[in-house]
Amino acid sequence: MTTAPLFNRIALIGFGLIGGSIARGARAQGLVGEIVTTARSEKTRARVAELGIVDRVVETNIEAVKDADLVILCIPVGACGPVAAEIAAYLKPGAVISDVGSVKGAVVKDMAPHLPDGVHFVPAHPVAGTEHSGPDSGFAELFINRWCILTPPEGTDPAATDRLRAFWAALGAKVEIMTPDHHDLVLAITSHLPHLIAYTIVGTADELAQVTESEVIKFSAGGFRDFTRIAASDPTMWRDVFLANKDAVLEMLGTFTEDLSKLTRAIRRGDGEALFDHFTRTRAIRRGIVEIGQDSAAPDFGRPHANLKK
Repeated sequence: MTTAPLFNRIALIGFGLIGGSIARGARAQGLVGEIVTTARSEKTRARVAELGIVDRVVETNIEAVKDADLVILCIPVGACGPVAAEIAAYLKPGAVISDVGSVKGAVVKDMAPHLPDGVHFVPAHPVAGTEHSGPDSGFAELFINRWCILTPPEGTDPAATDRLRAFWAALGAKVEIMTPDHHDLVLAITSHLPHLIAYTIVGTADELAQVTESEVIKFSAGGFRDFTRIAASDPTMWRDVFLANKDAVLEMLGTFTEDLSKLTRAIRRGDGEALFDHFTRTRAIRRGIVEIGQDSAAPDFGRPHANLKK
């Protein structure tokens, strides 16, 4: 636990899985003096108040950011620009403003023009999550040993970036800094394309006339279970991600389609050697992910982190 808060007051705009996990983790580690939050839904605000994990729940974004030293937008990327325009005039001079979206180029383009001189804009993307959403879904351990990527625009005060880096590191994350465009290319292949494929495969299964919905659910093997978990993610968030990172996703989708065509030809020709070589190469990537601690080799059922919901 830190000896002194990194920020006296933090404002969280939006309180779902990520916002709730930030609040829980920051409280557990003593990173902030006061946590203020708001959410668009009155029902969500009421539930956050009931949970008792923040100091104040307010009705508007403007109220939330008043006197805050750190403001984090925990909302879909498509909403970041309008919210930045709404709160800009009320931000405290010297405050750090950030977000948690998985697209960075569009966020910088949409938010930066609205932000006044004297505040420090340091976009961020904690590469962590589950398929769950809502104020009850967060847990303090969500970011432990996960990456958080910071994408400060050119000219950002290095001290502000270092301060936000320290915040995420104290939440347990490993922090990397890269440009917004490079971030979007990396995430297009590691996150966005897999989600697009998952939504497509689950949708295909739903449309198969020869296989009933009950059979799809009853006989789901491990691979399909993983796809359904990914495809259960928040539809609004992922709609905004694909629209905001369109160019990078289309580039990766084109490469994937070419590779899929190669596998299709190998299967059609009965080319077992080509299939074996491809599967061997890709298996090594999976082992590398496990070796660096980004996942467990254990079966899906009974993974310790699978039950961390609070």
